[in-house]
Order: sequence, then C-alpha cells, then structure tokens
Amino acid sequence: MYQLKRTQFVKTDLQTCWDFFSSPKNLKVITPDYMGFDVLVDVPEKMYEGLMIEYIVKPLLGIPMKWVTEIKYVHDKEFFVDEQRKGPYKIWHHEHHFKEVEGGVEMTDIVSYEIPFGVLGKIAHPILVKRKLEEIFDYRFRKVEEIFGK
Repeated sequence: MYQLKRTQFVKTDLQTCWDFFSSPKNLKVITPDYMGFDVLVDVPEKMYEGLMIEYIVKPLLGIPMKWVTEIKYVHDKEFFVDEQRKGPYKIWHHEHHFKEVEGGVEMTDIVSYEIPFGVLGKIAHPILVKRKLEEIFDYRFRKVEEIFGK
C-alpha cells in the first residue's frame, strides 16, 4: 500500500472552502485537462454519504478508463472520504481534511492506494503511477492558489 499526503493553505473561510471542495461539479476544475476527466452522471451540488460518481479519465497514455467512486464518509466542514469502486487502482481511499486556521483553511489530502499487477505494479509505481499522482496533485495545488489566491 502506498500513500500520498499533501497539505495546502487555502486563503478563504471554512464555509467557502468546504462548499467548493464538497461539490462534485468542481472536481473537473482542479483536474488537469489532459486527464480527459468527464463526469458521466448527474451529480448534486453537495455530496452525501453513499453518492456514487462515474467518470471517464485518461490516466495513462490517453487511454480512456471508467472510474467509479463512492463518497463513503462526510463530516460537514471537517472531512470527507471517497473510495474507488471501479477503476485503475486495486485500492483507492482518498481523505480530504479541512481545518480552520488563522487567515484561511488548512486542507490536507491523504490518498492511500494499492496498484494491481503484483510485481509489475511495484516496478511501474515509481516510474509511472507515483510520478503521475504527484503531477496531478501539483496541478491541483497551483489551481487552488489560482482560484483562492496565495
């Protein structure tokens, strides 16, 4: 099992931050265009526990792949968790934490994941998967700064 953890200061109030990140409609905004990210189902303005979201993504080599996530836990203005039900990972558990701090919000993403293909997956992890995930979260970091300021 691998883990990616990122913390970012978001220059806004907790309610605004929560409203933005807890809306499934905003995920495309903070995802790189080359990922070909498209939501295939109607989604509500606000997520809720049990919400299933179906996407098409192109994580590697532009090959389209269906990804289904479930919003597993939601604690208003504190955290929410999405888990993959169908997609490229053997396990995908993504925690989104929000903490009000002076001048804004400390937002922390913790992604725990396992990739398929046994030994081949372990070989591919540092070369392809880890690098791609870091690139996606670097993009997200910059996009959040662009939207909310530095």
